[in-house]
Amino acid sequence: YRAELGVRASGFDVPRPLKLFEHAGLTRELLATVKRRGYAAPTAIQAQALPVLLSGRDAIGIATTGSGKTAAYLLPFIVHAMDQPPLQKGDGPIGLVLAPTHELAEQVTMEARKFAKGDGLRAVGVWGGVGKYEQLKELKAGADIVVGTPGRLLELIRPKGGQPGLSLRRVTYVVLDEADRMFDMGFAPQIDRIVGNTRPDRQTMLFSATFPAAV
Repeated sequence: YRAELGVRASGFDVPRPLKLFEHAGLTRELLATVKRRGYAAPTAIQAQALPVLLSGRDAIGIATTGSGKTAAYLLPFIVHAMDQPPLQKGDGPIGLVLAPTHELAEQVTMEARKFAKGDGLRAVGVWGGVGKYEQLKELKAGADIVVGTPGRLLELIRPKGGQPGLSLRRVTYVVLDEADRMFDMGFAPQIDRIVGNTRPDRQTMLFSATFPAAV
């Protein structure tokens, strides 16, 4: 089936790809949303990434633009979030998606909201050009999923003026979207600081259309 899809997978004991979304163990609400959005069957990246990410594995996913990478990591994200204890007052998010640009972060936030709505999860996007204190207030109202650019997210974790920042102590799911581009743009120090504030037992994923071996 991998040959038929044009998928190559490397790593230890890689789970077999899925043929149907019904085989992914999605919630009834999430599966209904997937069908409503016109997804008939998993794309190549979704077929292989879903069983890997749903099994709690770290992963690097490489697939062309428009191949369904965002859904490939968001669907397992929602399943993961639903399996965690509910957020308490003062808790930060369950997971993060980091993106290199405002445009990509906004696009991913819109997708996350569509997928998460049926299960009652809240997705919040943060990026520059919007007041950071308004964003911090929105985050502290409760956000299961946070999507943002590294620079703005770091400002919210460590705000100036002594105000308490966003806590990442509940974060167990981290995605770097367009990971290679973020490193090319010099975001490595910010990413290190952000990821260093999350739980050491987190699940970590890097996704991109291109992925040079050096990265």
